[in-house]
Amino acid sequence: MPTHIVAAGGIVEDGMGQILLVKTHHGGWVFPGGQVEVGENVMDGLIREVEEESGVHIEVLHLIGVYSNTGVHMWHDGQTEVPTKVMLDFICRSVGGELRISDETSEVLWVQKDKVLDYITSGAIRARYEVYLEYQGAVRYMEYVTKPAFVMKESRDI
Repeated sequence: MPTHIVAAGGIVEDGMGQILLVKTHHGGWVFPGGQVEVGENVMDGLIREVEEESGVHIEVLHLIGVYSNTGVHMWHDGQTEVPTKVMLDFICRSVGGELRISDETSEVLWVQKDKVLDYITSGAIRARYEVYLEYQGAVRYMEYVTKPAFVMKESRDI
């Protein structure tokens, strides 16, 4: 395992005040995204992950947040230690595709921007979505841990 996992998240807007959400098998409702693969740049990884998880094609617009999950915990297999995650969140725009589920998602839907927090239960995902709601052009940096419980360690604009 690497010492850090690099991942990207996309808050995808549809131009009608709605945000794309996916329901994952392990994490409930989230905005789409995932790990960047070997040899792949961050934005291409995000474009791929959104399409894989939802069927939606996107254009990446703005970097809004950089996050470090510095908690140490075991993966779903109970054997593998998960390294520190570094995540980059972007505002994205839908440019096509059709909603569909995937191996990673059980539901996919568009939700009114002001109703998204009614769906998201994860403390980390809620905090990251709130960064989007408050976005004024500055990139937010956060450090947190998610296990055994969500704890914010640092949050500031950079």
